[in-house]
Amino acid sequence: MSNPDAYIALISSLPGSERLFVAKQPPLSRLRLDRRLSALTPKDARVLKVLEHALNWSDYDMGVTDAQAIARCKDAVREIPQPTLRALFTARMDLRTAVAALRLRKQGGRPSTETFGLGRWSRHIPANWADPGFGLETVMPWLKEAKQLLDADDPLGLERLLLSVSHKQLKRHAARHLFDFEAVAIYVLIWNIFDRWAQSNAQDAAKRFEKMAHQAMAGAVEIDFEGART
Repeated sequence: MSNPDAYIALISSLPGSERLFVAKQPPLSRLRLDRRLSALTPKDARVLKVLEHALNWSDYDMGVTDAQAIARCKDAVREIPQPTLRALFTARMDLRTAVAALRLRKQGGRPSTETFGLGRWSRHIPANWADPGFGLETVMPWLKEAKQLLDADDPLGLERLLLSVSHKQLKRHAARHLFDFEAVAIYVLIWNIFDRWAQSNAQDAAKRFEKMAHQAMAGAVEIDFEGART
């Protein structure tokens, strides 16, 4: 079990950041961040490693198969016991599934089975393939803009939008956690967003979204995020 005082000290040592897209770099280097994260318990450090590894697309090489990508996500869900972090993971998978579907449809493709990608909407999306926003505009109001940016061949604009959506999701959950492990994990995930934007350029963004299309995981079995730990 974590030492509350140690986590209070850890959170207090982490500098705040400027507004996203204004800051030219994260508020501290990864080396300095990792030094502070050494205060985590081994169990919490393991959860954070799993979470970052599963959410970081740069950790998936181009040769990864659909089955391997799905297995990694399933393993991550099983190893993340905190409800807040599981909810964040699910939300990110929903986002990636929806964007991969937009990309595949733009290329003229279709899901090969009744399921597509990962998360809550893996059956809903194929069933609503002809709808511009897959019938998800209410729960994902950003989908309309994402489609417009994709149609305009603006990968950097699309990346900016998706980072902004992810950042807002994280900030909403951060408001409920102040000096616990979840607060630390959310800080690190936000740090990763700042770091991604600091390294972004149009060419790299285009490559990343092309990679996402190849890893869209069409035909993947649906993951039950609520029951994945059983």
